[in-house]
Amino acid sequence: MKKISYYLTVYLVLGFILVNCNKKDEIISPDVIPSGDNVTLTNPINNFVWKGMNSWYNWQSSVVNLSDTKDDNLDNYYTYLNGYSTPESLFESLIFEPGNTDRFSWFIEDYEEQKNAFQGITTSFGFRLQAVSINNNGDIIFYVRYVAPNSPASDAGIKRGDIINALDEIVMTEANYSTTVSKLNNETVTLSLVSESGGLLTLIENKTITAIELSEDPVHFKTVFNDISGKKIGYLVYNSFRSSYNDELNAAFAYFQGEGIDELVLDLRLNGGGSVLTSAYLASMIYGNAGNEIFAELKFNTKHSNENGYYYFDNSLEIYDVQGTKTGDETINRLSTISQLYVLTSSSTASASEMIINGLKPFIPVKVIGTTTYGKNVGSITLYDSPTSAFTSSTSANPNHLYAMQPIVFQIYNKLGDSDYIHGFTPDIEVKEYQFWNNILPFGDENEVVLKAALDDIRGITAKSTSTYKYDNLKKFDVPQLETKFEKEMYIDPSFFK
Repeated sequence: MKKISYYLTVYLVLGFILVNCNKKDEIISPDVIPSGDNVTLTNPINNFVWKGMNSWYNWQSSVVNLSDTKDDNLDNYYTYLNGYSTPESLFESLIFEPGNTDRFSWFIEDYEEQKNAFQGITTSFGFRLQAVSINNNGDIIFYVRYVAPNSPASDAGIKRGDIINALDEIVMTEANYSTTVSKLNNETVTLSLVSESGGLLTLIENKTITAIELSEDPVHFKTVFNDISGKKIGYLVYNSFRSSYNDELNAAFAYFQGEGIDELVLDLRLNGGGSVLTSAYLASMIYGNAGNEIFAELKFNTKHSNENGYYYFDNSLEIYDVQGTKTGDETINRLSTISQLYVLTSSSTASASEMIINGLKPFIPVKVIGTTTYGKNVGSITLYDSPTSAFTSSTSANPNHLYAMQPIVFQIYNKLGDSDYIHGFTPDIEVKEYQFWNNILPFGDENEVVLKAALDDIRGITAKSTSTYKYDNLKKFDVPQLETKFEKEMYIDPSFFK
């Protein structure tokens, strides 16, 4: 086991030769692929896909077609690879129990796009929506969960809590939802904003917005409540673990330190994960009394068990820009006054966010409020068509294409060896935000329904399910068009392998 060096956590730009390589990890130049006696490999990228998955995939031993004997006979091996018309179709065929055990690995068509996405640079309208069927007629609305500053949505005056019932003037129902919501894939969309009274919706206005490239600061909102039963409560809305915003995150905790907070409410309802290292930094900020103990342990498959290692609580962090260039170091602003952590969650709370809950539980009570989290206790690296460095270096990747892979390659555990949350963390206090769809308040409003449940618990008030705004028996629907493949990712950086 080894202590992990703290360097940039963006994506795995692996440029390292593997230790104890077996014959499946032989270094093969992409231009010198062995020839079979009778069969010619028609798509060399398929060879990269199989070799990379055979070496690194977390469930390699459970996938028959990833057997180490699969490529013993080159003619048979090439015939097998030639049976797949695209590298992506081969990759998908190698996933273990797709949609069940492995819900997370994916094929990358453009790894440059992914690098940007890992740092929050995407083409976006700049908002997140939740769809809800609000009555027995099957009428569906969106309520706005979040609006990014300086985005098309914010520029149009859209704010958290706004209600939308139509896209391009097509009113949404359960019958047409799947086709209508697909309009969010378009570059431009018209939103019909409505008001609600007594269950009736009235059109306010139509607003047309066009997606642009955005770089979003994940440290979205922070404040301090000065007197919650005599306590000062810090509140932070943190939306993604992005290493290029380590300094902004650290600054938020400098603010909490200066305010002398007694408790912290961490809002991860929109946080799908990201950098494992930044998760370790955040844990170090939250609970300074942990010293330099183990925060998390990572375990790889048997071929890479020599890479198993730990993340520790630490006293310093490194700062990077969005290009991955180190720009400085900072002392971590570690709180020493927190004896319990409140985490606000939803089904969008995943991977590195769940790692915060799991990693801190051996040290302090962690109270989860909201709805059950996503359930992702595994993480990935980026594999490139770069056999000269074990399929792991973007700098030596095949220049003829931008294909790569993001397979699951490790499972993560806390100090006690716990990793059993594949079905998510069940909340200690359940609050279904969507049931209050017509009264979604701004972040930081003491009466915002999920935050209020945390503050009431601090006050010693038992959570209640009654509200003049609460609707029971509602159905919510996913809005995948506003998600990316990368937002529920948990990934590690090259420093882990040093």
